Amino acid sequence: MGRLILEHTLQGHKGRIWGVAWHPKGNVFASCGEDKAIRIWSLTGNTWSTKTILSDGHKRTIREIRWSPCGQYLASASFDATTAIWSKSSGEFECNATLEGHENEVKSVSWSRSGGLLATCSRDKSVWIWEVAGDDEFECAAVLNPHTQDVKRVVWHPTKDVLASASYDNTIKMFAEEPIDNDWDCTATLTSHTSTVWGIDFDADGERLVSCSDDTTIKIWKAYHPGNTAGVATPEQQTVWKCVCTVSGQHSRAIYDVSWCKLTGLIATACGDDGIRIFKETSDSKPDEPTFEQITAEEGAHDQDVNSVQWNPVVAGQLISCSDDGTIKIWKVSE
Repeated sequence: MGRLILEHTLQGHKGRIWGVAWHPKGNVFASCGEDKAIRIWSLTGNTWSTKTILSDGHKRTIREIRWSPCGQYLASASFDATTAIWSKSSGEFECNATLEGHENEVKSVSWSRSGGLLATCSRDKSVWIWEVAGDDEFECAAVLNPHTQDVKRVVWHPTKDVLASASYDNTIKMFAEEPIDNDWDCTATLTSHTSTVWGIDFDADGERLVSCSDDTTIKIWKAYHPGNTAGVATPEQQTVWKCVCTVSGQHSRAIYDVSWCKLTGLIATACGDDGIRIFKETSDSKPDEPTFEQITAEEGAHDQDVNSVQWNPVVAGQLISCSDDGTIKIWKVSE
C-alpha cells in the first residue's frame, strides 16, 4: 500500500479556495478562491511562496484557473460571468482579455492541447468554444447547449480537439468539430452516474476518461472507435464511450474533483468528506473490464471539503490540493 506524505501547507487566500493549477513546467502553480484573487506561487529553495497576486480581474468568486500549454497565459473563470486571460507579455502579469457571453457563473475553463482553442462552461447550461484569433484576441467559435442543467467542468482531450463536459444533469458529453461544415457537435453522451458529475479527466493518451460524482462513485469510461476489435457498435461511425468500471464504497460524500496522473497512471480524488484518496489500476486489470484499487487515503487531508486536486505534470507523484478550509497542501505519494 502507498502513503500520502504532506510536504507543504500554504495559506494566503481569505476564505475558501476553489482551484489550483500547476504550470506546465511543474515549478509554479496558481490558486484562486472566493476572495476574487489569483495567487501565483513558486518554489525558492524548499519554500513555496506567493510571487504575484492578481486581484483586479474579477468582481466575484474565481472558480477555476488553467495555464495554457505554452505556459504564457493563465485563464480564470469567475462567478461574475466572465473569463479573464492573463499574460506576462510586459514582464508583469496583467489581464489582456475578458471573455463575455455567459449569462451567469462561469464554472470551468480549459485550453486545448495546441493552445489554439479555449472552452468555458456555465450555470447557464452552455459550453462555449473560443478560438485564439491573435495576440489577446478571442473569437467565439461555438455555443453548445445540449446539457439540460448547470455545466460544472470542461476538459480537452490530451491529443485531439475533442472536448468533454460534465454537468448537474448527471451526464458527460463529448464535442468535436465536423470536418465538412466546421460546426461543433455533441458526438456522445455518457450516462451512468445517478447525480451531478463534478469532475472529469482523461488518461495520458485520451483513450479513457475518469469521472467523479455527487453519487459518491468514480467511473472509468473507454473510447471504442469505429472498427474496434471488441465488437462494440459505433452508429454513424462515431466513437462510443462505455463505462467499463465503477469504483464505489470508498467515499462517504460527494467527490468534487478527480485527477488522472499522466506520468504514473494514478488517480486522485477530492471529496466532500475532507479526504483525498489515491487509486491505481490493478496488475490483473483487463482492457475492457479494468479494475482499480485504493492504494492510500488521507481521511482528514483538510479540515473541510476538498475542492480540487491536481497532479504535477513534471514531478511524478506530487499532488496539490485546496479546500474550503483556506489552505493549499502539497503531497507526495510513495507507492
